[in-house]
Amino acid sequence: MAYPATKKAKSTARKPNSSGRFTGITRTFWVLFGAGILGLILYVLAVSVNFLNLFGRMPNLKTLENPKSELASEIYSADGVLMGKYFHENRTPAEYEELPQHLVDALIATEDARFEEHSGIDLKGLGRAAMGIVTFRKSGGASTLTQQVAKMLFRTREDLNDGALNDVPGLRMIIIKTKEWIMAVRLERNYTKREILRMYLNTAEYGSNAFGITVAAKTFFNKKPANLKLEEAALLVGVVNGPSWFNPVRNPERSKRRRNWVLSQMNKYHYIDEPTYQKAVARPIALDYKVENQNEGIAPYFRVEVSKMLKAWAKETDHDLYADGLKIYTTIDSRMQKYAEGAVAEHMKLQQKWFDQQWKGQQPWRDENGKVIPNFLSSSIQRTERYKSLFNRYEGNKDSIKYYLNKKYKMKVFTWQGGEKEVLMSPMDSLAYYKRILHSGFMAMNPLNGQVKAWVGGINFKYIKYDHVKQGKRQPGSTFKPFVYVAAIDQGYSPCYQRPDVPTTFPAERGRPAYTPKNFEGSYSGRSFTLRQALARSMNSITAWLVQKLEPATIVSYAKRLGITSPIEAVPAVGFGSSDVSIYELAGAYSTFVNKGVWTSPMMVTRIEDKNGNVLRDFMPQTREALSEETAYLMTYMLRGATEEQGGTSIILKNGFKFPYEMGAKTGTTSNYSDGWFMGLTPDLVCGMWVGGEDRSVHFRTGAYGQGSRLALPIYGLFMRKVYSDKSIGINTGPFPKPEKPLSIEIDCSRYYGGSAQRDTIPYDQKLNQVDLNDLQDQDI
Repeated sequence: MAYPATKKAKSTARKPNSSGRFTGITRTFWVLFGAGILGLILYVLAVSVNFLNLFGRMPNLKTLENPKSELASEIYSADGVLMGKYFHENRTPAEYEELPQHLVDALIATEDARFEEHSGIDLKGLGRAAMGIVTFRKSGGASTLTQQVAKMLFRTREDLNDGALNDVPGLRMIIIKTKEWIMAVRLERNYTKREILRMYLNTAEYGSNAFGITVAAKTFFNKKPANLKLEEAALLVGVVNGPSWFNPVRNPERSKRRRNWVLSQMNKYHYIDEPTYQKAVARPIALDYKVENQNEGIAPYFRVEVSKMLKAWAKETDHDLYADGLKIYTTIDSRMQKYAEGAVAEHMKLQQKWFDQQWKGQQPWRDENGKVIPNFLSSSIQRTERYKSLFNRYEGNKDSIKYYLNKKYKMKVFTWQGGEKEVLMSPMDSLAYYKRILHSGFMAMNPLNGQVKAWVGGINFKYIKYDHVKQGKRQPGSTFKPFVYVAAIDQGYSPCYQRPDVPTTFPAERGRPAYTPKNFEGSYSGRSFTLRQALARSMNSITAWLVQKLEPATIVSYAKRLGITSPIEAVPAVGFGSSDVSIYELAGAYSTFVNKGVWTSPMMVTRIEDKNGNVLRDFMPQTREALSEETAYLMTYMLRGATEEQGGTSIILKNGFKFPYEMGAKTGTTSNYSDGWFMGLTPDLVCGMWVGGEDRSVHFRTGAYGQGSRLALPIYGLFMRKVYSDKSIGINTGPFPKPEKPLSIEIDCSRYYGGSAQRDTIPYDQKLNQVDLNDLQDQDI
């Protein structure tokens, strides 16, 4: 009886208790699960605080609350026209209200269908992605829109990858993803869904140098985001996934397939119905494509000059001109700028035609005796970056350098026929081509407040970056004579003071030979002329007498007082513009005459604002009293003589252009007709312009085409004709205002004209200026 009992007990002891077994397994599972959760929490915390610098830094809360993406700074004209941008990444933000609903729908349907349901991390998507990895099946990405925003804003795959574990194979992407999850959750806590969508669309890259939806819409469709059609919005949403791969310009078929897939997603998630979907996918891609770049826009030469000042300001104030989304408001009037650019283009196209005809089949680079300069091109090429690069690459080997300098390539060159032309040229051919091109600079400013209203630094910014307004300096010729005459007026000479037209000789001194300035026509009449007539006719003989009487050092001191900052030599030829100056300097100096003797520095920017419209700086021009009000007025009266006196160098402004208003003017021509200058004055606008070759040795043969009254003055006439016609500009057409106090000296010189000062005597060079305006139009030489 005992045996069965013993057997039963043994059986009971060996049989496992199923309930206890599963309890143990469950307990183990929960222990492991808890440990896993705890480990995950600790891992996330460690990544969050960059424990022991193992994982790389994370954005701090302040950065997270104010995420920063690069924004292009915008530069505006005085009349509110966008002139251009400064940028590394061309991005202009759009408000959510500017985004069409079908653009938002396309984005959600394509990138994150459960965007409205999750809080930064899509657990369902993560599970699907994990299952795909296990089963080796493509299951789609698990990144939410918010994670993508985190990745773009904080550059998680670049800037935040400085931890010790980031170089360990397999860990890098896990750490990156963890950071994106953490930041996605934090973004969701700090921002609304709408704000996150706006961030995405404003931050994304769309290709073709377009960052953000505003620039993308303009680049590909020349539209604002609000005006995008359904299929256009779908295309831009699709492009983001691969800006180069899906670029509609380079890969139109691929881009179309991607667009249609986006539309199918919208249909799948019921953002559009079937008929709408079918119509949209059937439409072709219709682009209005133009990439914004800094070669284009209003006043490109001016914008480059402004950027120099802005970069210095930004460095001092810890701003980034190319990334902070600044708003820069300038003094430029977009209407005047348009007229100035048009006048320069119209005149220079004609001048280039005449120049090419005059030197057809010949080399225009000549010395002062008219002979071809030997080795001109071979010497010039050595100053180019291409030559220096070849010299370094081939260690000075002349044969290799010569081979590549003469090897022909396909290239585009500037031409007045259509703007540019594709040609087959060698670097030497290209150099010879551009050395024959005539250049020009033009600037207009308001003399009363210093504001620059128009700035044309050259004939084509894309191909010729050199600025001839401020950067370029050349001998000003007779446009420097007013500094002689203002010194004379200040010393008590009257505009009616008479001097005979006879030679004046500066004796030899300090190794310098004797110097006798000649009139333009090379002769002297012996007759007497008033100082006003002498300046009006630009007579060298009387100017030379004044320089000798006043002394060159006095002329230099007046030039400096009137704002000329370039070095000026105190030599006998100083009164004839022997030292190089810029248009920018001359315009500022001449403005002193109009502004009652107060010199005002040319002013380009009025204020700078941050991206939120807060004023960071207001600008005011520098001013100083340089002349008495009376002396300044007398100089405007003297300069009016060029348009009012018989034989005046600028009489064509009255006879040809038919301007009935008071205008002051001065022409300038340098030796061998290398430089043609003109300065024009009205009561609220002073303009300066120059025309010439890149090299002084490249110029017209004769004064018939090379003097300032023919080479530069017509630009002013063409410009002012447009300015006067545009009533919206409101240019002052009245007389120059007289001083409040009566003048202390006489300016009515009419009683002298019946005697020795012959008003009807017109030297040969001035007869050229009496021609009808039609003579300035297209004609054969």
